[in-house]
Amino acid sequence: MLKYVATTLFSASLALGASAAVAADSITGAGATFPYPVYSQWADAYQDEAGIGLNYQAIGSGGGIQQITANTVTFGASDAPMTPEELNKSGLVQWPQIMGGVVPVVHIEGVKQGQLKLDGPTLADIYAGKITKWNDDAIKQLNPDLKLPDTRITPVYRAEGSGTNFLFTHYLAQVSQDFAENIGEGKSVAWPAGVGAKANAGVASQVGQINGAVGYVESAYAEQNNLNVAQLKNQAGQFVTANSDSFKAAAANADWKNAEGMYLVLTNQPGAQSWPIVGASFILMHKQVDDAEAAKQALAFFDWAFKNGDQAATQLNYVPMPQNVADMVRNNVWSQIKTQDGQQVWQQQ
Repeated sequence: MLKYVATTLFSASLALGASAAVAADSITGAGATFPYPVYSQWADAYQDEAGIGLNYQAIGSGGGIQQITANTVTFGASDAPMTPEELNKSGLVQWPQIMGGVVPVVHIEGVKQGQLKLDGPTLADIYAGKITKWNDDAIKQLNPDLKLPDTRITPVYRAEGSGTNFLFTHYLAQVSQDFAENIGEGKSVAWPAGVGAKANAGVASQVGQINGAVGYVESAYAEQNNLNVAQLKNQAGQFVTANSDSFKAAAANADWKNAEGMYLVLTNQPGAQSWPIVGASFILMHKQVDDAEAAKQALAFFDWAFKNGDQAATQLNYVPMPQNVADMVRNNVWSQIKTQDGQQVWQQQ
């Protein structure tokens, strides 16, 4: 099993300053915690091969968008894609670097790994504070053969602006009109119940410590922390288990070719085997860069990851981007990244 260290910096000691200037042997980035486990693996391997490190602050998608917009890092990372209008306003481009699944994790004494079954509307009612006990009739109806305790439910949610928040709330708003109208979707929402935790790692830690807790994390965090992942009922009416196969089944519906600005959300996809909460994690960079060498180093790293990162991604239950999508990114997105005098930064390797 691959491992990673759940800290906010890895593979380099460079401290971020007030500009996007970087040392010659380091790349700076900030944002989503969703892809952190695989980015960490890629960074270690890339540094061994190319001698160039990666300094990445896993601070959440909202922070990543803020930092790249302020031009304090070479790239930002977000699981909530920016709209074409937002990209144009900020002078940015975006592309999907990896895909993965957000999974509901529970801590219920007496309930074993994968036994619990949930559906979207019930999960929405739990996070809306309408369902407060694990033996509630709505949960019992989904689990007629499971002995559920009279334990109070503690919903754990992301306390900061987060792409994982966006994917989770986007899905719940799709399947519950009440959730859509009263809580809504976004990187940050006003949760009416539960306790907040910082980053995917924080949610995983809280769920692990509190009997009766439920949370939502990127799949790798559930696996690395040995958390109990519930089955989830999909659009086709099937209860599915969270794994690379069910994530791939949902991701297979992605139509990147017709996604303007590569804006695409993959929640609640059709298909009997599809996991309901799948999304891409996006990289954000400026169209016009101040430091061409830093931008070139970043693109070389992501190109290397497209070519060499599939095994590490798959072992962590991520879904690598298909080759045709990687080619589309190189040709249609990276070609827009230019120096101040209009020279294209990326040259095909």
